[in-house]
Amino acid sequence: MALENGAKMLWSVKYEGTEVVVPSVISLTLGNGLVLGNHAKVNSIKKASVNTVFNTPVYKKKSVIDEYNQLTINFKGDFGLILRAYNDGVAYRFFTRKKGEIIVEREEANFNFSKDHKAFIPYVRDLRENNQYISAFESTYDEIPLSKMVKDSLAISPLLVDLENGKKAAIVEAELVDYPGMFLTRNKEVAHSLHGTFARYPKAERLGGFNKMNYMVTEREAYLAKTSGNRNFPWRAVIISENDRDLLNNDMVQKLSVPSQIADISWIKPGKVAWDWWNDWNISGVDFKAGINTETYKYYIDFAAKNHIEYVVLDEGWSEETDLLKISPHINVKELISYGKQKNVGIILWASWFAINKVLDDAFTQYSSMGIKGFKIDFMDRDDQKMVNSIYNIAKKAADYKLLIDYHGMYKPTGIQRTYPNVINFEGVKGLENAKWTPKDDMPHYETTIPFIRTLAGPMDYTPGAMRNATKADFHPSNSMPMSQGTRSHQLAMYVVYEAPLQMMADSPTAYMKEQESTSFISKIPTTFDETVALDGKVGEYVAIARKKEDKWYIGGLTNWSARTITVDLSFLGKSKFSAEIFKDGMNANKDAADYKHEIVRVTSADKLTIDMANGGGFAIIINPEK
Repeated sequence: MALENGAKMLWSVKYEGTEVVVPSVISLTLGNGLVLGNHAKVNSIKKASVNTVFNTPVYKKKSVIDEYNQLTINFKGDFGLILRAYNDGVAYRFFTRKKGEIIVEREEANFNFSKDHKAFIPYVRDLRENNQYISAFESTYDEIPLSKMVKDSLAISPLLVDLENGKKAAIVEAELVDYPGMFLTRNKEVAHSLHGTFARYPKAERLGGFNKMNYMVTEREAYLAKTSGNRNFPWRAVIISENDRDLLNNDMVQKLSVPSQIADISWIKPGKVAWDWWNDWNISGVDFKAGINTETYKYYIDFAAKNHIEYVVLDEGWSEETDLLKISPHINVKELISYGKQKNVGIILWASWFAINKVLDDAFTQYSSMGIKGFKIDFMDRDDQKMVNSIYNIAKKAADYKLLIDYHGMYKPTGIQRTYPNVINFEGVKGLENAKWTPKDDMPHYETTIPFIRTLAGPMDYTPGAMRNATKADFHPSNSMPMSQGTRSHQLAMYVVYEAPLQMMADSPTAYMKEQESTSFISKIPTTFDETVALDGKVGEYVAIARKKEDKWYIGGLTNWSARTITVDLSFLGKSKFSAEIFKDGMNANKDAADYKHEIVRVTSADKLTIDMANGGGFAIIINPEK
C-alpha cells in the first residue's frame, strides 16, 4: 500500500506483484472550500503494529484475529490519514481534529485499476419514485468489464473485481457513522476506474414510497454532512483474496468497526424465527380463518415451540401501518406474548421506519414493558447522513430497552452489528421474497454469488426455508403457495452457508409439518457459531462452508443450475469418531426438486465425502461426535 503526496493525494495497492489499485485520488472538500488532500504538508508520521484477538459473541466465529500494520499521518491544517495493511486487504480513512462543527461538501474516493477487469456490478435497482439514492438496496450482479458499466448508474458495495489468476478485490466500507454511505459509479475521467459517490443531506422531504410508508427526499443540500470537526471518517477498504474460497470467511468489516457499546449483552439471544408474510399466513387443516389474527399466531407459536424455534414475527398488519400504537382489533398482542412466554417463544413486531421513528420512545416503552423481544424495521430505503444517524439512534435506544433489531429495506451492514450487537440481522439483499413475483431472475446463480460478495459486509436476512421446491422448468411465482428455485437440500444448506444470527423460516407451519424430517433438521442448526472453515467455492457456481458450534460441525453446500460433484475433505474434524447426518439431493431431484436423501453415516477426519448436487442443488450435514 502506497501514498503519494503532492498536488493531489493518491493511494495505490500492490499484492505480491499484482496491481490491485493503481494511483487513485482521495480527498475531502470542506464547506469553506478547503480540500483536505491537495498540497498537504506532513506534520508527523506514526507507525504501529497490532496483533490481538477480540471476542465476537454474535457472529460466525467466537473470536477474530486482528493483525495489521498502521501508518497515521498528521497533516498541517488539523487533519490526517490512517492507513492499514492486513494480510487480507488494506484500508484508509481520513480524520479531522478541528474545533466545532464542519461541513463536508465532497469526498473523492477513487479505485483505479490497471486493466479492464471483469467486475460483479450490483446496480441500484427497485428505485423509490425514480430516485437513484432511494432504493430497496436489493440487486443481482451484472458480470461485465469495468468499461461496460452503464454511465451515470450507481452500484452498491460490496463490489467485486476479478484481478485474474484467481485473485479478487472487493471494495467495502466500514464504521459508517454520522456520514452518508458510499455508492460506486463509473469514473468518467479515468479508464477502468470506480468512483465513490454519496447522497447529499436531505433538505426537504415528503411522505411517499411504498404505501406512503416512508419519507421521500425532494430536495438536497449542497453538502454531504454536517458533523463534528473532531472525528474519524468511515473506512474505505479493499479486501484481497488469493482465491474465491478465501472470500467466504473474511472479517474485514468486523475488524474495522467500533467494539460493542453495550456493557451487558447476555440478553441478546440469536435464533430462528417462524415468519408469516412470505407464506401469506397460509395454514390449512384448522377450524378458524387463517390470517392476521390471534388464532393464527397462536398456531405459529405452537409450531415454533414444538420445533424449538426461538421467535415468531408479526409482520405487517398487526397495527395500523403508520400508527404503531393502534393495534389491529383482530390481534391481542398481550395474549400472544403471554402465550409465547409459556412456550418459550418470543414475539418480534414488524414496523416501517417512518411509523416507528414517529413514536420511538413511546413504542419501545409500551412494547418492551409488554414483553416484546424486538422489532423488524422496514423501508428505510436510504443511507444519507440523516438516515444513518437514525439507524444508530434506533439501535442505541433499542439496546436501552433490551430489544433486538432486524433492519429491512436497509443498506448493507457497515459495522453497526459489532457496535450494537442487538442489531442482529440486515436485509440489503435480493432475498427469497422475490421468488413470489420474479420468474426471470436466476436465483441459484445469485444464491451462489452472494456468499462471496454481499456477506463480506455482514449478515443478511435472505429468509430461506421453502418447502415447495421447483426445477427451472417448473418454477413459477405464487403469492399464497410460493416456491423456491432449486432443490430442497439447496434450501436446507442456506441455514449453514448464510450468516444470519436471526434467521427466518419463511414457509408456513402447515408446509413444515408436512415436511417434518426437513423441519427437524433445520431446527438443529444454530444461527451463530464458534468457528468457520471455508471449504471450497467459485463465485456464482458453487460454495461449501463448515461451521462449528460447541462440539458439533455443520456443513452446507450450494450449486447453481449446473449439476456437479463435490468432495468434502473432513480433515478439519478432531481426533474422534463422528456420526454425520446428511441431507442431499435425491436421485430424481432434477425432475422433482423436493426429492432428497436423508442418511446417517460414520466418519472420521481421514474421510472425504463425495456428494452429487443436482441442478440448483445442495447438501447439508450435521456432524456429532460419537460418545
